[in-house]
Amino acid sequence: MATDQTRPLGGEPPDDPEDLLPEESVLSLDEYLAMHAAVGHRTRYEILYRLVHSGEMSPKELEDEIEIDDSTLHYHLNELVDVGLVEKRQRTERGQDGLYTYYRATVFGEVTLTDGVDELIRGEQAFEEMYNSSTKE
Repeated sequence: MATDQTRPLGGEPPDDPEDLLPEESVLSLDEYLAMHAAVGHRTRYEILYRLVHSGEMSPKELEDEIEIDDSTLHYHLNELVDVGLVEKRQRTERGQDGLYTYYRATVFGEVTLTDGVDELIRGEQAFEEMYNSSTKE
């Protein structure tokens, strides 16, 4: 659906939230909502957090960091890959036979985390600092 790009800031919101999307949107509203729903689960949020802030990681590295079992980790990794927040890469390590799997956050994963949940947390911290009377002199 087309977006009314001429709507001034502070103007009336569109009747249909899908009208917020750019005319040539890469994703549908449902796909954006699926991304946000995926990070609404603690384990998936923590996986995405590690990948955004630590970079590419193997499943073993993620297991050690988050302290969850292999099958649970892979279930949540697959959920993140399915919605486009994380991508799976395979490569051969120097001097080793076989492929090794690594995961990394996509651009959508980074934005969803840093401009989504992390931003809400930072907003709460700023709100507390502004209105906490015990820190004022």
